[in-house]
Amino acid sequence: MKEAPARSLVLDCQALSLLLGNERRMVARVEAARRAGVIVLVSVLTVVEAAHGKTDLARMNWVLSRLQLEPVSQADSMTAVQLLRNAGGLHGHKYAIDALVAALALRSPAPVLVLTSDRDDWSKLCGDRIVVKDV
Repeated sequence: MKEAPARSLVLDCQALSLLLGNERRMVARVEAARRAGVIVLVSVLTVVEAAHGKTDLARMNWVLSRLQLEPVSQADSMTAVQLLRNAGGLHGHKYAIDALVAALALRSPAPVLVLTSDRDDWSKLCGDRIVVKDV
């Protein structure tokens, strides 16, 4: 059975970092998604996680202007707590951002595709409720 086309694309830290670094394949993936009408989402937490001392802030602002930035809500925090519990009691100290971004993915229009370098974390948190692709 063929996988349904994504309606939402969520970028994790590594995916956003590659996009900010103008990595050719990531730029092409995001642009193809946008052309296909897929919503490209980034959590405000992912922005902070991806930033570092050498981040080109002008490029970051331009890239972010072309994406849908999503805030973190109280409901997201409670969803994240439940995801951590359901994943075998993962600790928020280590998995907080991943769990909050997973909450964003789960409230996004389905089917949801997540681009990540942490496939195992996403599988633990979301199971088969989202599609995970490696960056």
